[in-house]
Amino acid sequence: MESNETELKFLYLAFDLVILNVVTFMLYSISPFLGQLNTPDKSFFLLLLNMSYVITYSVFSVRNIYLHDDFSNRVRRISNRVMIYTIISFISAHLFITDGFSHLFFVQGIVLFYVSELIFYYILYGYLKYRRAKGFYVHRVLIIGLNDMSIFLRHLLNNNPMLGYEFIGYISDKQENDNDVIGHLDQLVPLVTQHQIDFIFVTLSAYNDLNKSRELLATCNRIGIRLRFVPENQSWFKTRLNMESVGSLAIFNPQEIPLDDLNARFLKRVFDVFFSSLVIVLIISWLFPILSIVIKLSSKGPVFFKQKRTGINNKPFTCLKFRSMRISNDADSKQATLGDNRVTAIGRFLRKSNIDEFPQFFNVLLGQMSVVGPRPHMLKHTEQYSELIEYYRVRHYVKPGITGWAQVNGYRGETDELWKMEKRVEYDMNYLENWTFWLDLKIIFMTLVSKNAHKNAF
Repeated sequence: MESNETELKFLYLAFDLVILNVVTFMLYSISPFLGQLNTPDKSFFLLLLNMSYVITYSVFSVRNIYLHDDFSNRVRRISNRVMIYTIISFISAHLFITDGFSHLFFVQGIVLFYVSELIFYYILYGYLKYRRAKGFYVHRVLIIGLNDMSIFLRHLLNNNPMLGYEFIGYISDKQENDNDVIGHLDQLVPLVTQHQIDFIFVTLSAYNDLNKSRELLATCNRIGIRLRFVPENQSWFKTRLNMESVGSLAIFNPQEIPLDDLNARFLKRVFDVFFSSLVIVLIISWLFPILSIVIKLSSKGPVFFKQKRTGINNKPFTCLKFRSMRISNDADSKQATLGDNRVTAIGRFLRKSNIDEFPQFFNVLLGQMSVVGPRPHMLKHTEQYSELIEYYRVRHYVKPGITGWAQVNGYRGETDELWKMEKRVEYDMNYLENWTFWLDLKIIFMTLVSKNAHKNAF
């Protein structure tokens, strides 16, 4: 079971260990009593403190999920954990440090660690609340059903901003007075569009019906949002495979793809940062000044072409390219075509060699794109083809890429006939469903050497 709660445990543990080590280094550097105190060897003492905290955390990490939003709740949890850590580290120190050491030095470290924890988490949760209020990097959520489970889920999402969800409202056909009920099931599609929803959680037992579940999944795929079911019998479902979790709740993912896995996303992101950094430092750093001059001499206009395109979860972002065409009013609506007189002489070379895409490595570094993924399309095409191709928006379940499986198989360039875009979507869906790290490496290699990768480029 992939677990958001497990992810949080490791993230909180990493935060706490960083604070602990920074505080201990500070204590050795600036303690006013250090010259008069018997202090233990720094390296061994740090190892002992870290081991003691890991032991503490393995016992107490379940307390990371909050059901109350007041900060006093967090203070109480932090205080309890530090108290247990104090006991474990004190016993460990007396067992393994034979020469003895100053208790005053030890107490200084505990107090400084405790105060630093409170300050850090106060700032962190304040920032996360601000970020959620502004709509930055959060998944906007609708909950279908209004019952005890949906109310519990709402509290869980609202009180734990580290989970990265923003509750928007309930969908319910019951006559309820709850102000958070924003509509009925037959209004689902317009409500998703109106509120820019990313996830739907279903807590209704009515969706135990297989046909209804399939119908809802088909609807979500058409409009490009992710669907999760929240079983009411949590104790039964937590023993099942192919489950995820939100906080402490087991949920069922009816359409699991490889990049839903945290480890897979982390590996892909690390590679993206590493690879894009290499390209920027080793190639773009010297290529940019040369191309800037050539592009400026070829036609009037900026060096970069910027265009809003559809990214992951249907979120628009500004995609960068080296400008290969003359400035025109229809740049955001009209594709380049064979013999297009808007394309400059240098632009033809840039497009054929794919060098015009190089600035997108900055998009990758910013986390808006990946090196490999479905190619991002302009907003008008997303609107147009999502009406013509049933599951077109499913391709937005992952980050768009500089190169992709469709492109290296020759499906790139102008889509003057519907079947061409349908083939792109088919290959993109195949990539989503069968992603592996080795497939990404294969696509990068094919981009460099395969003739198909340059087919239809003009």
